[in-house]
Amino acid sequence: QVQLIESGGGLLQAGGSLRLSCVASERTFRSYAMGWFRQTPGKEREHVAVINWSGGSRTYYGDSVKGRATISRDNAKNAVYLQMNNLEPEDTAVYYCAAGPWPLSRVTVNWWGQGTQVTVSS
Repeated sequence: QVQLIESGGGLLQAGGSLRLSCVASERTFRSYAMGWFRQTPGKEREHVAVINWSGGSRTYYGDSVKGRATISRDNAKNAVYLQMNNLEPEDTAVYYCAAGPWPLSRVTVNWWGQGTQVTVSS
């Protein structure tokens, strides 16, 4: 069973930046993608960013973070990162690392991290 461990959340200021890290306990299949989703109470889990693990650096960003977020990977460390700039209070959520087949979506995820809380104050 693959385990995904997130880190980097916390209390942040609007207009600032964050960098989330996710480390997998083992390498996923080469065809599998990894990404970030987020969720607030009472709402559906929302895709933030996804990236293919190997064979290139294809990415997809959710509309709410497009232009502000950058997803990257380090295959040697089995790690995926999320850099987000110009934070807004609406970015407040629990952020989940995820892995599954490309194209990764909420319904195709095979493994979820336990989540890391991000709170953005104005």
